[in-house]
Amino acid sequence: MAVDLITLSKFGGPDVCVGAYVLDTQRAVVITMLARQTVLATGGAGKVYLYTSNPDVATGDGIAMAYRAGAEIANMEFYQFHPTVLYHPQAKSFLISEALRGEGGVLRLDDGTAFMKKHHPMADLAPRDVVARAIDFEMKRTGEDCVWLDMTHHTADFLRQRFPNIYAECIRWGIDMTERPIPVVPAAHFCCGGVDTDASGERPSRASWRSERPPARGSTAPTAWRATRCSRAWCSARGGALHAEAGTGPWPEVPDWDIGKAAPSDEAVVITQNWDEVRRLMWNYVGIVRTNRRLERAQRRIALLQEEIREYYWKHLVTQDMLELRNIATVAELIVASALCRKESRGLHYTLDHQETEPTLARDSVVKRGVGAHLR
Repeated sequence: MAVDLITLSKFGGPDVCVGAYVLDTQRAVVITMLARQTVLATGGAGKVYLYTSNPDVATGDGIAMAYRAGAEIANMEFYQFHPTVLYHPQAKSFLISEALRGEGGVLRLDDGTAFMKKHHPMADLAPRDVVARAIDFEMKRTGEDCVWLDMTHHTADFLRQRFPNIYAECIRWGIDMTERPIPVVPAAHFCCGGVDTDASGERPSRASWRSERPPARGSTAPTAWRATRCSRAWCSARGGALHAEAGTGPWPEVPDWDIGKAAPSDEAVVITQNWDEVRRLMWNYVGIVRTNRRLERAQRRIALLQEEIREYYWKHLVTQDMLELRNIATVAELIVASALCRKESRGLHYTLDHQETEPTLARDSVVKRGVGAHLR
């Protein structure tokens, strides 16, 4: 697992990426990997939220590493939430397709009340973001842990044939969708922000992390590329192929990872506690519907958690769990900072304090280490 990108600026050189420090999880040692080309293809960041459709590895590692290396991160406030993920204490990340609502599925409260008609004229066929906000509103209003997607008006044969995978997964967890509604909850689905790049996926669209700058005396510059999900570019594979043969100069001198006085941890509970706290506060304060007060509370608490995480990080040998916790805390910080700087509701960012979309604010939110967040 990657620990951090290696930039020569850390050692008094130019601001270019030349590889990464990587944790060998089997041997529990950090190794130095130098590279002419470095591709960030680390996936999304859904695990920053309590409920997500993403796999466990989606901890925003590429975004967090790029931010620590000095890259600009853009539009992190825009996070798409899928309205219906299976709610079960042991089931993870299983999407209940929106096709069920397309086939007449009805969202209901615990007492059986259908609620979507009061939120949108299209009721259960409303757009995804509207449905997610409606479910979030009803869960917060009633205090219920989930809502229910009712398909029982269809015959059992129809449901088994039309939705065989969903039927089988529900049965696996003791839920027969032919006889009772399916418990569902909205979940973080798609991170629409990320590392700011140009169309080739190489460098930021404005100079902030100049990967084309030569490392020394005219030798070819190692380059950092960002691939889909952790970046805002969709062409990084093509761009990387165009430069695959680049880089024949001497390798830079980079020191190996220094563990200093770090020791094995005897307090792993710190990781599990902080992991749960980050994800829960992000869900409650920085979720589908936001307010300035909730965002400010989240910002204060994330800052306190990051102090604990930094202290733990420097005192103990790194582990995969430690690195993932560090990264989701960084991603949480970026989402909150981006959301606070956008004083409007736009697309997937919806705030009760600024419910209108302001044409003059149709700009990117940008966060850079040491600079803060602003609209550009």
